[in-house]
Amino acid sequence: MSDTSEKMNQAMFILKQISEDTATPRNIRRAAIQAMEALQTDEDTPAVKASNAISVLDEVSQDPNCPLHSRTKIWNAVSILETISD
Repeated sequence: MSDTSEKMNQAMFILKQISEDTATPRNIRRAAIQAMEALQTDEDTPAVKASNAISVLDEVSQDPNCPLHSRTKIWNAVSILETISD
């Protein structure tokens, strides 16, 4: 498995945890699902997929209603995705 796909899988795992966490507000879970969908599209390069997911996650991480544990996971996923390049 390539390094890029391994990073994508790590980010997907974190986003899946966020999307399934019932202690996380619904809008943040929805954003995690949108980021996962952005990572799974076939028409973009890995860097573009990561960039699209980062933009969704960056916006929701600023939400004052975001619990600290969810925000930490979001930042973790973003830091993994930022290392992806073409």
